[in-house]
Amino acid sequence: MQYLLLIYRNEAELSKMTATNREKMSAEYGAFTQSIIQSGNFKAGDGLQPTTTATTVRVRDGKILTTDGPFAETREQLGGYYLVEARDLDAAIAMAARIPGAREGSIEVRPIMIYK
Repeated sequence: MQYLLLIYRNEAELSKMTATNREKMSAEYGAFTQSIIQSGNFKAGDGLQPTTTATTVRVRDGKILTTDGPFAETREQLGGYYLVEARDLDAAIAMAARIPGAREGSIEVRPIMIYK
């Protein structure tokens, strides 16, 4: 089964990181990504640009409405994701717990819908 592991973090805290700590975190993400590629669990994944680059789109009465920024203001922002293959939810949770961002942010684990 496929799961989306959504990585949430506090962008304000991230921007305060030193260059050394950013490099360390990047190396940790690289190692994690390589481990799930080698295990065959990796399907896709990317980091996202900051929420200041986001645009929210709505259609109301046939008109396209856009708003700068994310859909909602929260303490943590969506910073990236992994799409993984896991035998079950417990295995997906175990993978999510290994994501470096889980130590200071949170990882939302969502099963992918299967359409028949």
